[in-house]
Amino acid sequence: MRYRTFTEADYPAMQALDLRLQRHHDPAFDTLPERERDGRTHTSLPALKFYERSEHSFAAEQGDTLMGFILAQSVWQGDRPLVLVRTVAVAPDAPEGTHEGLLHAAVKSAYDTAVYELHFTLTPELHAAALAESAVVTGQSAVCHLGTRADTAPGIRLRPGPQGA
Repeated sequence: MRYRTFTEADYPAMQALDLRLQRHHDPAFDTLPERERDGRTHTSLPALKFYERSEHSFAAEQGDTLMGFILAQSVWQGDRPLVLVRTVAVAPDAPEGTHEGLLHAAVKSAYDTAVYELHFTLTPELHAAALAESAVVTGQSAVCHLGTRADTAPGIRLRPGPQGA
């Protein structure tokens, strides 16, 4: 599996994967009003252009096939920046570890740009990735504290075990 920044050439495959996942999670997706369908997808042209420039968004590919993507951006919280993950989309047939690889790519890009926190919604699919990155949980969010902040981070540190435990 290769994790890389994505380009405009990847947009059609990203949009197709997003649509595939929307239909997978809601079989009635195509019957929704157009405005509702547009509101549920994450890969509009303006959104993809924005995240392409964010420095923290990546595609996962195996051979020539897009297997997933992560959309994240740097934002300010008070007096410091953090990276906020908006979307993690992974094909149902993607190899095991794809979620972990995408999250790790975003964590590494945050650290490389001197941003020492990465926030994301903790879903069952991201539990193993959060555990691998030593995330702490605050509510339904997980935070990866990087550098020396990891030693004093508030929250409950994830532990190996059943998801949600």
